[in-house]
Amino acid sequence: MDILVINSGSSSIKYQLLDMSDERVLCSGTVERIGEAMGVLNHKIAPGAPGEDKITLTEPIPSHEAGMHLVIGLITDAEHGVVKSKADITAIGHRVVQGGDLFDQSCLVDDTVVAGLEKLIPLAPVHNPGHLAGIRVARELFPGTPQVAVFDTVFHQTMPPRAYMYALPYELYEELKVRRYGFHGTSHGYVTKEAAKFLGKPVEETNLITLHLGNGSSMCAVKGGHSVDTTMGITPLEGLIMGTRSGDVDPAVYPLLAQARGMSIQQIDDMVNKQSGFKGICGMNDMRDIHDAVAAGDARAKLALDMFGYRNRKYVGSYVAVLGRVDALVFTAGIGENDPVARVLSCRGMEHLGIKLDHERNQATERGARDIAAPDSAVRVLVIPTNEELEIARQTAGLLRDN
Repeated sequence: MDILVINSGSSSIKYQLLDMSDERVLCSGTVERIGEAMGVLNHKIAPGAPGEDKITLTEPIPSHEAGMHLVIGLITDAEHGVVKSKADITAIGHRVVQGGDLFDQSCLVDDTVVAGLEKLIPLAPVHNPGHLAGIRVARELFPGTPQVAVFDTVFHQTMPPRAYMYALPYELYEELKVRRYGFHGTSHGYVTKEAAKFLGKPVEETNLITLHLGNGSSMCAVKGGHSVDTTMGITPLEGLIMGTRSGDVDPAVYPLLAQARGMSIQQIDDMVNKQSGFKGICGMNDMRDIHDAVAAGDARAKLALDMFGYRNRKYVGSYVAVLGRVDALVFTAGIGENDPVARVLSCRGMEHLGIKLDHERNQATERGARDIAAPDSAVRVLVIPTNEELEIARQTAGLLRDN
């Protein structure tokens, strides 16, 4: 069973083709700058394997349809292709950021699902239109091939109302579905299962705090394998400090900015999503640049790191209170997996909560799932590489088997 995973954005497409007999990645790539004067397609054959091959195409890519035609052409190319024809692709799994409360599980895509995703655009105006474009093109190019939507929000559908409701007039929830949805659910769900396996515990008996730390970051309290709280809200803006997103901010700042600076709602929204976070504090949003700046004595870069660590620790402490018993903290995603300083900042001073790092293990450059807690730490501290594409492919294959 070969499954093509697609993550389609407003001007980009990420894709991966997996052979589910052994979960091997046959090829992967990105299509970027769709609709601009010049687009680029980066394609890898057998990524990470000894025979890895790379192909780069630079040409105008006017639409998602044009981009997908290029992708399918490379996948089925007589010389470099990994399958003979489109017919060899069993199914297509689509990442969809926002499923709202219309979708509480992955589902086969049909016209009703597409209509539901259109209704949810106000909740995800940046992401869902791109996902819909990818779904429409894939349905046109692969008529009769099963298409599956896998939602970032589904893992968090197990949150109780006390966690997902906002203390706003209740009619806003009834009329507009204003509530916490949470995101990165595909990643949190994947590392939850992998962490339980690593710990040798049934997932339904496992309590975790999962930290997906990257340019976008979120944390999740997992009780018995289910999400019971998460830091992101109705959009991916709420919660932790991120590369360009502010995370938690007093909403009274917004009318203050409107009055003092004459900023529109759109300008404020752009600021808190694209000009804030690390970038807003120190002018940089790449953690590697921030570490270099700190080493050079940049006070604002150090402030950004201190704020990042403090916010993370504050949420870890609150989730310890929510869960009661915690088996492990789980670090994942670009920063969580690769940045020992970020992990130290997120765990510092928590020995009284049973969280104690082994600094040599934390500094080690090994890859793969590992335990970096001190031997006497009551709570294990794990690094589990995430694999959202594999999780989407697994859910797609599982849905096909069930149907």
